[in-house]
Amino acid sequence: MGARAPQRLPELGRDPNREYRLGIMGGTFDPIHYGHLVTAEQAREALDLDLVLFMPAGSPAFKDDSFVTSAEDRYAMTVLATAANADFIASRFEIDRAGTTYTVDTLRALRAHYPDNVHLYFVTGADAIHDIVSWHDAKHIATLATLIAATRPGYDINQSCQRVEESGIAFDVRYIEIPALAISSTNIRDRVAHGKSVRYLTSESVIGYIRKNGLYRDPVSRSQAEPGE
Repeated sequence: MGARAPQRLPELGRDPNREYRLGIMGGTFDPIHYGHLVTAEQAREALDLDLVLFMPAGSPAFKDDSFVTSAEDRYAMTVLATAANADFIASRFEIDRAGTTYTVDTLRALRAHYPDNVHLYFVTGADAIHDIVSWHDAKHIATLATLIAATRPGYDINQSCQRVEESGIAFDVRYIEIPALAISSTNIRDRVAHGKSVRYLTSESVIGYIRKNGLYRDPVSRSQAEPGE
């Protein structure tokens, strides 16, 4: 079988007289759940995004020492979970790239692909914003995209804001509160491994895929929670 053809990115930017806004929802998605979907939808509405790209990480840098479900399984679950929303697109962009996945490389490639009237909005959790100053080539990330930081109700953003400010890096961060962020991929994996229900934590199509493919039954897959799951 020949090499897989690279996936085409959605077409944006054709009209030079208008601004386009592309959301990028990065994460391991192991598995994708309602917290991810609600975050993307509320970010789309709050920032008037044209589309949200869901990009399962290929070989995530921050999980080098942890077990991660195969990229193909994580991508398949992302396709299933996002299929009902015309404003969501599951992308193979990161999983088809060789080597360790760094956010800056993805943003750099997207910036090179789209014209200047397409603005990039990287959606992530507020916990990750606290750590972003130490991410690979963080200074370049700040020049490539606006950051949308999803927070839980009652989350104190002051520490994250202070750390970003003290870094001296000119990040543009927009904070939005997401009630559904109490759901976590780690908890879903743990519940599946213990034979507990995950209904209403993720979509029925994803639950069916997990059951059919026997995912998360092995305790080794229940790794410690990480940002961007």
